[in-house]
Amino acid sequence: MAVAAPTAFVVIGGLVSMLLQSLGLMPLVGTAALSVEAYSTTAGDLPQSAAVPLGIAAASTLIAILVGGAAALLITSGSWSSKVVVAAGAVTVTVPHLIGAAAVGLLLADSGVLARALSIPPEAWPSFVGGPWWGAVIIEYAWKESAFVALVVAGTLITRVADFDETAALLGAERRTRLRLVWLPLATPALIISGAITFVYTLGSYEVAWLLGRTYPEPLSVMAVRLYNDANLAARDEAAAVALTAVALAAVAGGIAFTLLRKSAVWR
Repeated sequence: MAVAAPTAFVVIGGLVSMLLQSLGLMPLVGTAALSVEAYSTTAGDLPQSAAVPLGIAAASTLIAILVGGAAALLITSGSWSSKVVVAAGAVTVTVPHLIGAAAVGLLLADSGVLARALSIPPEAWPSFVGGPWWGAVIIEYAWKESAFVALVVAGTLITRVADFDETAALLGAERRTRLRLVWLPLATPALIISGAITFVYTLGSYEVAWLLGRTYPEPLSVMAVRLYNDANLAARDEAAAVALTAVALAAVAGGIAFTLLRKSAVWR
């Protein structure tokens, strides 16, 4: 409670401040007056700018859940390779996204390390960096967040799955049956929670999309930062409106995740 109270104060205070600024009630310049001009000014670009991060977040989260979930099963299997996977995941989690984005850019650019190693000319190399499908951005997020998902899910399974799995094995359940009836139900809540965290983080992240993505359409986070840094201080209201749109999408994603979590077998 002692930690939650100041955190809630900062978060709620920041959201209220953004709301007031986006409605023209707390402008940096000019007279305060209730207005939705900040929303109407950005309305033309908001649909595309919202669709881009939603698509990136959905694709990268799906890949992270599949790869991370498989890695978690490998970690908890107790095989010789589990320690290697744990070490690789721990190292990956500690790499900042900015460094990861730079590394992925150097690796996947049309004149990058991989293209040169394979002797593929730039015109024949897929447009991972700055391309229409935001490939490098999705790959970077999926790589980083799959390690996060793996460690979260593995931490949950290690403390809970051994007794249930052993009991099922003694009762004659085959490995595939135990995976379906024991491992997956126990891993589902952790997968939902880590997937929701990954989705929300990816939705609001700025640096990876800015370094590896296209200049247009801009994701919401990139648009918000650009407007916030605009020389025209009046654009701060628009930046607040764009940021609140991203917050609203993140809140919807969190609500969906909580609904799925409540429907899971472990919750019941």
